[in-house]
Amino acid sequence: MSLLQDSLIELIRRTSAEIPDDVHQGIVQSLENEKKGTIAESALKIIERNIELAKQKSQPICQDTGSIIFYVECPVGFDQITFEETAREAVQLATKKGYLRQNSVDSLTGKNDGTNVGPGSPNIHFHQHRSAETSVSLVLKGGGCENVGAQYSLPNEKLKANRDLDGCRRVILDAVLQAQGKGCGPGILGVCIGGDRASGYEFSKQQFLRKIPDRNPNPELDKLEQDIVETANALGIGPMGFGGKTTLLGAKIGVANRLPASFFVSVSYMCWAFRRQGVEIAADGKINRWLY
Repeated sequence: MSLLQDSLIELIRRTSAEIPDDVHQGIVQSLENEKKGTIAESALKIIERNIELAKQKSQPICQDTGSIIFYVECPVGFDQITFEETAREAVQLATKKGYLRQNSVDSLTGKNDGTNVGPGSPNIHFHQHRSAETSVSLVLKGGGCENVGAQYSLPNEKLKANRDLDGCRRVILDAVLQAQGKGCGPGILGVCIGGDRASGYEFSKQQFLRKIPDRNPNPELDKLEQDIVETANALGIGPMGFGGKTTLLGAKIGVANRLPASFFVSVSYMCWAFRRQGVEIAADGKINRWLY
């Protein structure tokens, strides 16, 4: 077993069993904000206890350990083929160890071979840069929250949403309203304004690599992110749809160029079990440091 494989297995274990600090702090703050004795408070207490137990026992936070998405930032000349082979082996071994549940099935037959490896699983995105560092981030995205993602084409007459930021705001909030807690809220939104249908969704998921407390460097998008969270939390949907003050923990919005004929707004939804972690990898495959 290579050092890189060891590192990837540990990355998978920790991502599956431990909520990153920024998400945990958001949940703790939400628990303090909810009215005492309400169903919303009870739901958040159960979530908080679930987080504690999963970390103590090093077991998956959720029975749906989700789609396995790697983001690799690597130097020019990095051997992507070897990395992908190693990652697939690491996923199979992590599944055998119980860090990942056996929940990847053949889309035509429904057959589950128990490995979590197959076409599109794991999903690996490489990005080369000119620095010498290699970092690997992992997102485990559950099916329930994936089901309530949405993509809108502007203008949208029904929502009176034009091709402007107000129109974007309207459709993003509509996505939250339509979810109604079904994505295991409180949730976090990743949004892409622009792109095409495929790249828009992909770019929206990249927003999950941002930490919840960070602020968008674009003042207009920063204002929109804060407004989306504030407005969504005033809708009364609350944790798991039980009502309350905490519908969203955060919203992260990016922009991609588009064709003049198209104006898509792609909304990806992440559940409270926000499994995202990352590592900086040394040349020999060892973990230099954790990113979250």
